[in-house]
Amino acid sequence: MQHVRFHGLLSDDVGTLVCEQDRLRYSFFNADTIWDALLAIGVRPFVELSFMPSTLASGDTTVFHYRGNVTPPRDYAAWGELIRRLAAHAVARYGRDEVGRWLFEVWNEPNLSAFWTGTQADYFHLYRVTAAALKGVDASIQVGGPATASNGWIADFLDACQAADSPVDFVSTHHYPTDAFGRPGDDTEAQLAASARSVLRDRARATRELVGRRPLYYTEWSTSSNPRDPLHDEPYAAPVIVKTMLEARGLVDGYSWWTFSDIFEENYFPAVAFQGGFGLLSLAGVAKPSYRAFELLHHLGTDLVLAVEDVHPTVDAWVVRQPRGAGVTVLLTNHALPRHPIATERVHVQLAGAGRPRDVRLRRIDGDHANARARWLALGAPQYLSRHEVEDLDDVSRLTPAVHPWSFEDGVLHIELDIPPHAVAALAVDIAPTGRASADEGPPGSCS
Repeated sequence: MQHVRFHGLLSDDVGTLVCEQDRLRYSFFNADTIWDALLAIGVRPFVELSFMPSTLASGDTTVFHYRGNVTPPRDYAAWGELIRRLAAHAVARYGRDEVGRWLFEVWNEPNLSAFWTGTQADYFHLYRVTAAALKGVDASIQVGGPATASNGWIADFLDACQAADSPVDFVSTHHYPTDAFGRPGDDTEAQLAASARSVLRDRARATRELVGRRPLYYTEWSTSSNPRDPLHDEPYAAPVIVKTMLEARGLVDGYSWWTFSDIFEENYFPAVAFQGGFGLLSLAGVAKPSYRAFELLHHLGTDLVLAVEDVHPTVDAWVVRQPRGAGVTVLLTNHALPRHPIATERVHVQLAGAGRPRDVRLRRIDGDHANARARWLALGAPQYLSRHEVEDLDDVSRLTPAVHPWSFEDGVLHIELDIPPHAVAALAVDIAPTGRASADEGPPGSCS
């Protein structure tokens, strides 16, 4: 995870622009505080330019608990001046090379009335003014949009930018597997049940065709768009993350999970320890199965040897070679949408040409592993956690490697394991570097 994106940098409670004694007062102190904190922990801002400072707003419509103003500016030139000053300050403080590695995204989901009261043409005007202001400060600043929900407006956006000769360094949009599925009034489970397996991959592929060679960033996605969905806290989320991220290879340049933590105040701030929030971490900082899924991906490596996708109704597998020939990881998921058939599956992994392993260790995420919510329920679902309970839940949430049996016959490694429903299993096969397969040894493995 190399960038962090968030709402509200320009909203009144950050104090970026206010009117005091009939004068516009610019202050980037709080923006600096946010950016400094991110840079200090090794990530960069993915700067979402929102929402409208009330002193520039054409109306008083707001969204969320913190009242982000979602109306167009009454004076686009004044908006452009705000963006120019913000960018110039960032370049002066952090340097041209650093800010050139950030990304500036214009607004959030303007194709939804909850986030933009103007028209599509109004948004395209906002984008043109914003892009011109940023590039006027430094041509290396990366700007993009349309930051829409459900892969919307992309063709129209690119056409409008081409017609106006507006720069587009990247395209950004959002999607969730609940988008436009089911019938009006359906709950989240019904929406997911009406969705399709690998729907995010299929829609990303269609979007990639529209975007061409430009970088494509999905700056929001999750297992559902419901901020109070119990599945966010459950093992169900882990195989969705692993499957979606690995299926996005070659299609997506950035995939931003919404959100990092349940410390999140869009609607209200619940005090329940596990309340279906979007976060990878609970209110107390306990890792959910979703967090552990990203942890597995982080350590996976980058040399994909084999992908076994779409050959089984629920099970997929990927084989990734570790750096410096230290072995391979076989990553498996067993996933189905709610109300779709799924069962424990017996998986037989065969690796040919990899060499005899020194060790095979298994890490799991499922109902019985890395599942803090299950332990919380076993404790009686206390609303408020003691320090001891937080420590206990943190221990339970961790990925614990276990030695796994294997056999090696005629140059082929055999591993068998059961994968329960809604689960991830990662087999780390430790092989001496001298056992690395050569280019002419044939396929490195198969899964059945």
